Amino acid sequence: MKVETFSGGPFQENGYLARCPETGAAIVIDPGAWAPRLAERIQEEEMEIEAIVLTHAHLDHVEGIPAIRKVTPAPIYLHPRDQPLYARAEDQAKAFSIPFRGPLPPPDRALAHAQLFRFGNVELRVREAPGHAPGHVILVAQEEGLAFVGDVVFKGSIGRTDLPGGDFQQLLQSIREEVLTLPDETRLLTGHGPETTVGEERTGNPFLIPQFRGGFA
Repeated sequence: MKVETFSGGPFQENGYLARCPETGAAIVIDPGAWAPRLAERIQEEEMEIEAIVLTHAHLDHVEGIPAIRKVTPAPIYLHPRDQPLYARAEDQAKAFSIPFRGPLPPPDRALAHAQLFRFGNVELRVREAPGHAPGHVILVAQEEGLAFVGDVVFKGSIGRTDLPGGDFQQLLQSIREEVLTLPDETRLLTGHGPETTVGEERTGNPFLIPQFRGGFA
């Protein structure tokens, strides 16, 4: 799988273009403020976009959907528990005093825990990981040795839990059960900041070291 990272906007959100090198099939993950740049490339290179996949529905991860949908009818995938957040995207923009680029088209298909998502010859396993958002998921490409983790965990940090629907203890449990159970060499492609690995965060993340030693539930 070939993965390209796109970053931009006031939150410097990372979104991703993932492509199958054998078939050319591609998906867009978490289209944020950077999406117009990718929309131009989709047209120029006549990319075959099979899906727009959302790890969760916070504004910075969905605001670019209208730009992508102008150039591809690809279905939007979202976990049902984050649909209320998705429906309130305009209110999220007002809360942060930033322009709203909507309206957002409704999600087309639901993501579920353990679902196997395929595009081309690439397989992604969906894992529910709530805590930062009620319907947050991560996408694990086991054969590729990487995972798209959204805002669950970052290099040396974890997702915030002070937004509506956030739950600190639930987030820690999600990280312990859905992230730290992956092989240490697994690359973690995060929603903000640089990528990291499971091993780096297991042993060096100040929020997670107590988890590894059995401190928190």
